[in-house]
Amino acid sequence: MESRYSRQLLFKHIGASGQKHLSDAKVAIIGCGALGSAIAETLVRSGVGTIHIADRDYVELSNIQRQQLFTEEDAVEMLPKVVAAEKRLKSINSNIVLHTYLQNVDYTQIEYLAARVDVIMDATDNFETRQLINDAAYKHNIPWIYGACVGSSGVIFPFIPKQTACFRCLLPVLPTVNETCDTVGIISPAVQITAATQCTEALKLLTGNDGAIRSKVHHFDCWNNTFLDIGISKLKKETCETCGEHATYPSLERDQQSQYAVLCGRDAVQVLPSPGRKVTLQDAEKLTKSINAFKRRTPYFVEFQREQHRMVLFADGRLLIHGIKDVNLGRRLYTEIFG
Repeated sequence: MESRYSRQLLFKHIGASGQKHLSDAKVAIIGCGALGSAIAETLVRSGVGTIHIADRDYVELSNIQRQQLFTEEDAVEMLPKVVAAEKRLKSINSNIVLHTYLQNVDYTQIEYLAARVDVIMDATDNFETRQLINDAAYKHNIPWIYGACVGSSGVIFPFIPKQTACFRCLLPVLPTVNETCDTVGIISPAVQITAATQCTEALKLLTGNDGAIRSKVHHFDCWNNTFLDIGISKLKKETCETCGEHATYPSLERDQQSQYAVLCGRDAVQVLPSPGRKVTLQDAEKLTKSINAFKRRTPYFVEFQREQHRMVLFADGRLLIHGIKDVNLGRRLYTEIFG
């Protein structure tokens, strides 16, 4: 271990004791796109002992520009991101324990992960999943590290139960833009800076360097050479449903889960099956062949074409409909095909 981590051991704030803490640490990464792949590689190279990665998507060519774990071959094969990531991460550090989940992260999955890890890393692209992470982290009393980036800018903050205001408290004041990667794009350095800052906060937490943890929300723009640190200590709300005295964690309730979602940066709508309903890959293959729509089947999904829309049905029953951003249209197409 000493030769692999020799330079990290020399860093006085980590040393042998901190490295031992890292080898014993358990981390969940929610999302394995741009931020998630950068975070995963950094933590694997740092020697974090156990890592859980959850992601619902597969690799496409447009990902390669900023999602550092993936290759052109992964995109051609349409490998699920967690499958491609596992292959790459294991080749970097064969000593880690790696758990991957090809699924949409819902209230049951996030609670499962929160009960098994020391910190949750946010690598998501949507408000709803971050609310899930926030509620689960505060319910299980573990920190989570928020990260978001678009264009040339990023925002980072470590949310720590019983110490900081939570994501729900900060929503009105967090630096946000109405732009997305879909509308204004993103450059890889913005991803790398965001992920690197998130990982730095994780290393502080996992090695016991609590005094060095950021206490302010950090916003940067690497193209315009600006940064801003925003104090939030006075924003904690006693009546907050997540971190207040009578917390109810509303995002973890079943009726808060939507069956339909527009995927950021994907020009696609995701449709989840109704509870208790299961559409298998075998069912999907038979059905799509009967309507002359079948394209191919892999161990992970069935791909087919319906009119001008390319669709991918995963083994867990999720359907991605490409080329649309209207959830109502997605609902109609799903019903037309599967009833």
